[in-house]
Amino acid sequence: MATSLLALLDDITTLLDDVAAMTKVAAHKTAGVLGDDLALNAQQVAGVRADRELPVVWAVAKGSMRNKAILVPAALAISAFAPWAITPLLMAGGTFLCFEGFEKLAHRRLSGRAGHETAPSEAIEAATGGDGDRLAFEKLKVQGAIRTDFILSAEIITISLGTVASAPFVEQLMVLALVALVMTAGVYGAVAGIVKLDDLGLYLMRQGAAAAQALGRAVLRVTPWLMRALSVAGTAAMFLVGGGIVAHGLPFLHPLTQALEAFAGSWNWLIQGLANGVLGVAIGALALGAWTLVQRLRGKSAEH
Repeated sequence: MATSLLALLDDITTLLDDVAAMTKVAAHKTAGVLGDDLALNAQQVAGVRADRELPVVWAVAKGSMRNKAILVPAALAISAFAPWAITPLLMAGGTFLCFEGFEKLAHRRLSGRAGHETAPSEAIEAATGGDGDRLAFEKLKVQGAIRTDFILSAEIITISLGTVASAPFVEQLMVLALVALVMTAGVYGAVAGIVKLDDLGLYLMRQGAAAAQALGRAVLRVTPWLMRALSVAGTAAMFLVGGGIVAHGLPFLHPLTQALEAFAGSWNWLIQGLANGVLGVAIGALALGAWTLVQRLRGKSAEH
């Protein structure tokens, strides 16, 4: 009896070790997507009253968990019944990341500087028909954020599935569930902290100590730069991650990848990252061009 119990505990320990190792690999591979996820969700509360920021973040976090509750079983079903579809789905997801990143760059180029964008108060008027109903505005914000989260969550789950595709079903389930929980808690916990940085700065500035006031002013100055940095890092990560996924799924690129590794040596991480980024930009440009052409053809067809 004691021997059987010890064997069971050993099996459980081995299983948990395997799950922890695979979860670490999955988290590393999805880190690039998380940068964009964090930047996008931190921007979703723009125009929301300060006392409503955390409730809005919490509502989006709950929607994110619902998204993952749909995506994890779907990913496991694909792994069980159509494992051949994992690589095409990964490549489709990588292409979409590149497309979205290039679309962001094109939109910024065409729309000009941020000063020409709609102000929060104007957005509220447009979103609620001019009645100033902030609850309706918040609902629109939450719905848009949850839709965006669904796309990014699908990317995270798909990439994670690629790391555990050959593992037993139980390990796949545990890894995907753990990734879903940890990523959601990490992203939305960080978002909650970021959106309250300005409140922290104001609180410190109201304190009597000169050091606290100086720190508060520094926080208020740094917060806008932090938001911009997150946006830039998220966009760059889309090209790096998306390009890397597509490159991994194209067999004819493997010899080139091996040649780069041999040439770069200890700098392989940098050269490989630059190569993935360049490939991601090229894929994004082609995908956006194809999408624009399709939209124009559909428009002409509708006119006729």
